[in-house]
Amino acid sequence: MEKVIHDKNKGILLIISSAFCFALMGIFVKLAGDLPAVEKSFFRNLIAAIIAVIVLIKEKQPIVIGRKNYLPMLIRVLAGTIGILGNFYAVSHIMVADASMLSKLSPFATIIFSMIILKEVPKRYQVFCLLLALIGAMFVIKPGFSGNPMGMAAGLIGGVGAGLAYTMVRMLGSNGVPQAVIVFCFSTFSCLSMVPLMIIRYHEPINKYQLLMLLGAGLAAAGGQFSITGAYRYAPAKEISIYDYSQIIFTTIMGLLIFRELPDLYSFIGYAIIITASLIIFLKSKQEQ
Repeated sequence: MEKVIHDKNKGILLIISSAFCFALMGIFVKLAGDLPAVEKSFFRNLIAAIIAVIVLIKEKQPIVIGRKNYLPMLIRVLAGTIGILGNFYAVSHIMVADASMLSKLSPFATIIFSMIILKEVPKRYQVFCLLLALIGAMFVIKPGFSGNPMGMAAGLIGGVGAGLAYTMVRMLGSNGVPQAVIVFCFSTFSCLSMVPLMIIRYHEPINKYQLLMLLGAGLAAAGGQFSITGAYRYAPAKEISIYDYSQIIFTTIMGLLIFRELPDLYSFIGYAIIITASLIIFLKSKQEQ
């Protein structure tokens, strides 16, 4: 029993560490300045691809894409790439706290895609929480209010894309595809797909400061990915996933200190509604254990 509690505490610490790293990634992305989202995405995934290659070599893991998993892998890399582009565009054009919260709509998008693709019937409280989260998103997006509608829309698309990507990761995992292979395929595809877009939308040579910020974003993202992977090794998602929302706290504090960004009352109401919906799912999942 003590080991279970100890492992759960490790999982909580690691998922909070992951939340901090992903919050830091968003800050680095915004500090990189007025660069196209494709360039920011390229550098973020380049580092992840390099780390994935190192893991594959160390574990001597072959990359095998068979008939049972090639379609889910294709959808995973496409949806994941769209998700990152949407999130990075949003981070660059709206408050980082708002962009971070919109990205946290991905679990609710996963419920929808799991129902459509995996034929998983959601429970009543999941449907209720999904509708609640959508209401919360409207408070954050504030349709018709002043702001950047393109940035808000990109953040919403980023969260939906991530939700579809996570659904495909579940399918790939059930087909026996190792996590390192999934990370490698996604990161490599994302990097390569950014190259022609970078050529078409050539901005200007990246200066040393911007390169440093982009590398910082990549390292922070890698730290977040490894931390969250370790967290779910120690404890199941239903027990610790709620702590991932600490990213909103970190992002809000960093955004205030670095960019002097303070979310308005509507955004805070939206944050509270979305976190409440997540808390309901978290508590209900624990009751069902």
